Amino acid sequence: MSGKYRIMGIDPGTNYTGYGILEVEGRTVRCVVMGDIDLHKIDDPYEKLLRIFRRTTSLIEEYGPAEVALESPFFGANVQSMLKLGRAQGVAMAAALNLDKPVFEYAPTRIKQAITGSGAASKEQVSAIVRRLLKISVRPRRLDDTDGMAVALCHYFVTASPLHDAYGEERSKGLGGEKKALKKGSSSWEKFLKENPSREIKPSAAKPKSTTKTYDANKPNTAEKLNNTKK
Repeated sequence: MSGKYRIMGIDPGTNYTGYGILEVEGRTVRCVVMGDIDLHKIDDPYEKLLRIFRRTTSLIEEYGPAEVALESPFFGANVQSMLKLGRAQGVAMAAALNLDKPVFEYAPTRIKQAITGSGAASKEQVSAIVRRLLKISVRPRRLDDTDGMAVALCHYFVTASPLHDAYGEERSKGLGGEKKALKKGSSSWEKFLKENPSREIKPSAAKPKSTTKTYDANKPNTAEKLNNTKK
């Protein structure tokens, strides 16, 4: 995507849903706004879902992101927690799709790795690096705020990668995010190599094996050995 555009990142939650709007222009990125949808005082679980849907819709209409990226629910032992997070993610996704915005998903470890280089980083480490990258001097009210912005940054890093063009439009909306794995002989990969021949690493030509035989004058050759044996 070229020109100036915006990415909205969402970190779904049942108490706080973090969000961030990232503006991209060339190789420059800046934070437009980040915050969270406060749900902790709402007792009715369906009211929480309605609140997420309406607030997400309002934010998209106000800031006009071109794409929306969400953190996908992690797989844990607590089934009830997974179900609640899945519902929160679903209504946020529905709000974006209702406004015809492309939606992308990234696993929590994928986001942490994209921001910090480690899939096991803490929320505090993610927050510190997000603030440093975007030159945000004000400490956020909650870590959910920078978590939402981290999702937007992760999506930017993935789509800004030079390999992004090699995948074309083969995008996966599964838990790992990014695009589908390239198939052997993929036409998009062949197209990429054709347009960028310098990126292809070719094996060096093997040196031809010498066919010249050497003989020691002081040693009998095989034929001579056979003749001597017959004698």
